[in-house]
Amino acid sequence: MGKIVQLSKHIINQIAAGEVIERPYSVVKELVENSIDAGSTRISVEICNDCRDIRVADNGSGISPDDIELAFSKHATSKISTCEDLYNINTLGFRGEALASIISISKLTCITRTKEFDYGTKAECQNSEVKYSKTGCAIGTIMDIKDLFFNLPVRLKFLKTAKTEYAYISEFMQAIALIHSDISFELKLNGKTTFKTAPSDNQLLSIKEIFSPDIASNLKQVLNTDKLSNLNISGYISTPDYTRASKKDYYLYVNSRLVKCPVFQKAIDMVYRNLTGGSKYPFIVLNLEIPPADVDVNVHPSKREVKYKNPNQIFNFIYASIDSALKNREKIIPQKPEIKEYQKPQKIQNESAYVYEDVNISDIFSSEKKEAVDNQVTPLTLVKHTPNEFKSSSPVQSKLIDTPTYTQEDVIIGQYQKTYILIEKENGLEIVDQHIAEERYIYEKLKENKNIDCQLLFISDVIPISVTDKNILDTNKDKLSKFGYEIDFISDTEVIFRKIPQILSKIAPKEILADILENISGDIDNIEEKILITTSCKAAVKANTYLNQYQMEEIIRNWRTCKNPETCPHGRPISKFFEHKDIAKFFERNK
Repeated sequence: MGKIVQLSKHIINQIAAGEVIERPYSVVKELVENSIDAGSTRISVEICNDCRDIRVADNGSGISPDDIELAFSKHATSKISTCEDLYNINTLGFRGEALASIISISKLTCITRTKEFDYGTKAECQNSEVKYSKTGCAIGTIMDIKDLFFNLPVRLKFLKTAKTEYAYISEFMQAIALIHSDISFELKLNGKTTFKTAPSDNQLLSIKEIFSPDIASNLKQVLNTDKLSNLNISGYISTPDYTRASKKDYYLYVNSRLVKCPVFQKAIDMVYRNLTGGSKYPFIVLNLEIPPADVDVNVHPSKREVKYKNPNQIFNFIYASIDSALKNREKIIPQKPEIKEYQKPQKIQNESAYVYEDVNISDIFSSEKKEAVDNQVTPLTLVKHTPNEFKSSSPVQSKLIDTPTYTQEDVIIGQYQKTYILIEKENGLEIVDQHIAEERYIYEKLKENKNIDCQLLFISDVIPISVTDKNILDTNKDKLSKFGYEIDFISDTEVIFRKIPQILSKIAPKEILADILENISGDIDNIEEKILITTSCKAAVKANTYLNQYQMEEIIRNWRTCKNPETCPHGRPISKFFEHKDIAKFFERNK
């Protein structure tokens, strides 16, 4: 063992920076949250140099010349001063680690001024060393970061592509703008504005501006207060018929802080599970207001995790609020964008408006897999037909190559739950998921074929999109074209299809685009593969679709030709085989 030495201040800060500053997104998050805490009404973020140069400017209260030296010191903050303050946190930042961490891994220049002074302060920081000087500037703060991770080349190797890193930043800016709709936010990439919001006291108008009028028109409002426990929840949720394929549109906040909360998510999932079948997810923007003493946000340096004093109570309150909103309230009709005409709705003050049965959240999480299995136990219904009983073709246009001769080993005896094909074989029973079997076949054929047949759309719906979605589509327009998608932008928030793959001719363009964006937003790596998988999934026959004998035979015929017939492109198993001897053993016929 070597001699024990005291680490330098710079090395200590670099070690701590690994917890607080994981990637460029972390810098933006910490600085924007500081700007919000400073009472800013305008916040601008500029990104350059593959997300390694970041500039955050605000019109907040600024930093006093007397405090500027402490501002960049470790564990120095204006937001708490005693241990008791940790149980009454009302700001987004409070740990006093962000600035000290940032100056240890970048070259930072801070220009700031408060209203009490006629001059501002300029702080130049590098390698945890800070130099100060007077300067002229407006009230507020500008943080200019250059060469992020310049002295940590190992960290640079672990970053994703610049497009992916920027997508993380863009998604954060969307999320923070949703909950702080009274602040004007602007995001620029290499000098070009990609995201901008106008201040408003109407969150629904912000949703409409950030995403689309289509989303805003399919929302229901959630407003509920429990006066006894000082709980309040507010926001918007989509109707059960307006859903997504993933949970990427869950915007969850606790005391206006963006969080990842399993209790929150589980309450949402349980309400929608019986309405959407558990495979589709809603659009959610909800803020839970809770006494600071009843929630711990000091769990992780990222401040995204929270712990509740009474998680069962929180779960039941959220569950009841969402359930009641879906049952009793009409869809929200977005107001016209004249903000001055909008009057903010009053919160419901009725502590006994909802009655619900207490649920133990730990039991829910531990029994989740068991419930999923139990819910699948339904009576067996066979649908059996003769080959010539119907005149029909395959439900999708998936004849990309000539199909082989049908094997005599595959004797299809029926369809179960209009989702699974049952095949009697010489030595057992095989159950095949019709959707993912055809999805695997289409995926492999699309991957083999260099030229994909397209269909020209003479008339296409105008599809509303967000500014972030527009950037993603525009950046990857050539890759989309490679797989048969040709798009045109009507504006920064509207797009139309000119061409789509022939196999998707019966699918609504709006539905196609929604699935593409859900699969590629926020993660641009391997985008061509994601587009290919999305196309295959959309083209394949859906679960809960009635098939006649010929259609079932064609799906099985095609699937047997696949090079990788075990799983679908998403990795799910396609079939399950039961040997006759195992079935006989269960019924005690082998004695």
